[in-house]
Amino acid sequence: MTADGTKKTALYDLHVRLGAKMTPFAGHEMPVQYQDGILAEHGHTRAKAGLFDVGHMGQAVLRGADVAAAFEELVPGDISGLAQGQIRYTQLTNDQGGIIDDLMVTNRGDHLFLVVNAGCKGKDFGHIKEHLGSRCDLDILDDRGLIAFQGPAAADVLSRFAFGVASLPFMTMQEIDINGISCLVSRSGYTGEDGYEISVPGENTESLAELLLNEAEVAPIGLGARDSLRLEAGLCLYGHDIDDDTTPIEAGLLWSIGKRRRQDGGFLGADTILQQISDGAPRKRIGIKPVGRAPARKGTEVTDTNGTAVGRVTSGGFGPTVQGPVAMGYVIAENAMPETSVELIVRGKSLQANLVRLPFVEHRYFRG
Repeated sequence: MTADGTKKTALYDLHVRLGAKMTPFAGHEMPVQYQDGILAEHGHTRAKAGLFDVGHMGQAVLRGADVAAAFEELVPGDISGLAQGQIRYTQLTNDQGGIIDDLMVTNRGDHLFLVVNAGCKGKDFGHIKEHLGSRCDLDILDDRGLIAFQGPAAADVLSRFAFGVASLPFMTMQEIDINGISCLVSRSGYTGEDGYEISVPGENTESLAELLLNEAEVAPIGLGARDSLRLEAGLCLYGHDIDDDTTPIEAGLLWSIGKRRRQDGGFLGADTILQQISDGAPRKRIGIKPVGRAPARKGTEVTDTNGTAVGRVTSGGFGPTVQGPVAMGYVIAENAMPETSVELIVRGKSLQANLVRLPFVEHRYFRG
């Protein structure tokens, strides 16, 4: 922990040695970028393989009698239907159908393995204990590191040190030995590229990261490129594109709610969410492509071509792969059709933009 109380991940010393620009983020000292800069890191991940420190995220194990059914009271995802080793992206919802957080849930046989967002892990784990504490045991894994390893070369590189990872199906997890270190390896990530997330014992995190970084195709990647990569991929960031006042249906996450859950409900906020599935949500998350080079940042007002306010940008910036500004935001449903022309109010000026389908770049997940 630093002098001001900010926590350090298991890779903090490595970041410093690599010359990273560090900043407080979600209570941790994290690398924003390294010496080559955000644009180079972004491009490297799209072309080769990038290594990200995501050790600030929350990892936990949930155990109990019929733990999947119990956890389904808190999320709209189909957890009981997960085969062993399968991963589900879902959301913790509140009584009004808003999103407390989004998370990954893995069926590990006799328990569920959870990965939640760094800035939300305190409230997430408190919420789970409050609702399930009498029936389930939550074990928070503060002693583990977490590495995201993303890009088209990731599978080839990791295969040099771990048997079977190249054929690991998308959205599944296995316990795999990587160069003598027992790790939980999932075929997943948040860049739109093929890749992995590797949960590793804390004391082995730095040696594993150095092992991978020693390969010619691999470079360290900071928070700056992590954000631009997920934005191009059209992926939500909690606190920007989703929050306690946004439902999964408004956010375009209907695909994450299985057929059985849509029919039966039984989770917090189900009345609102099922009503929106049936009747439509009042607003929709959609891609926004500014015309020209000026980016539209979070909070930028969106109007129709007559100047009437219809929405607001929730994430925006420069998309290095598409070589131009990209954004996401919410627009009232009747105005949220792709190819609709809109205006963005940027520093008091009205700039032209078009609504577009997400993502801005094609997902390249491994499908086998």
